[in-house]
Amino acid sequence: MAEPLIRMASIRKAYGRVTALDGVDFHVNEREIVGLLGDNGAGKSTLIKVLSGAVPLTSGDIFVRGKKVNFRATNDAIAAGIETIYQDSALVTQLSIARNLFLGREPLKGPRFLNRMDQDHMNAVARDLLKQVGITKNIPPTTPIGSLSGGERQAVAIARAMYFDSDLIILDEPTNNLGVAETQGVLSFVRNARDSGHSCIFIAHNIHHVFQVVDRIVVMRRGKVVADDIDPKTTSVAAVEAVITGMNEPGATHH
Repeated sequence: MAEPLIRMASIRKAYGRVTALDGVDFHVNEREIVGLLGDNGAGKSTLIKVLSGAVPLTSGDIFVRGKKVNFRATNDAIAAGIETIYQDSALVTQLSIARNLFLGREPLKGPRFLNRMDQDHMNAVARDLLKQVGITKNIPPTTPIGSLSGGERQAVAIARAMYFDSDLIILDEPTNNLGVAETQGVLSFVRNARDSGHSCIFIAHNIHHVFQVVDRIVVMRRGKVVADDIDPKTTSVAAVEAVITGMNEPGATHH
C-alpha cells in the first residue's frame, strides 16, 4: 500500500474539559477527493483546524507522505503543501482581486531592489483563474474584493489555492451562499483538482454536492470517525444521512 499523502493518527483535541476530537484516525491519499461529513459539533471543523495548523492538537501525530510534521501555525501547513479555504476566507476587502490572489507572494518585475509588483502579470493570471472557477461575468481584476458578492469572494479564495499548486486543498463549506452557476464552478474545480494532481478534503452540509465530486466519504460524530470508507458510487444519500445522525446504530431510537 502506498503511503497516504496525509495521515492523522490518534488525534485528540480538548478545550478544557470538552473533548472536541477523541482519538481520530484520518487519511487522504494522493489525488483523492475525500468528503468529510457530520452534524454541527461532530468535530469536522476542529479536525481541519488542526490539519491546517490553525489550532494545536492535544495529542496524536500528523504525517505528510510518511514524514511526521509538527504544525505550530498555518504557515507551517502551507509550507507542507496544505491550503485551506474557509467559508469566510481571509481576503483583504480593500485590495483588488489580483492583489488578493497573490497576497504575500507578489511577482516582481524589473530589478528586485525596486520591489515593483508585476501588475499586468497579476491581472492576466487573475482573469484566467476567475474563468476557471466559474465566474462568467467579466469582472476586472482591479475590482476591490469588498464590492464582490459572497460567491465571487469564495471563488477568488479557491482560485488562489489553485494557482499556488497545493498538494492538498481543504474546502470548508465552499458551496455555502453560492448561486447555482458559482456552485457548479466550485464542483467542477474540485473534479479538475484531482486531474491536475491535487487531493482535496471537501466539507459541506449539502450531501448532494459531496456525492457529485468525492471518491470516498468519511463521517464524524461526537468527535470520532464513525465511518471512513463509504463509496458514494455504491451507497445512497439516505444511507449516509443515517450514519451521520446515528440512526443506523444498533438500538438507535427513531424520534
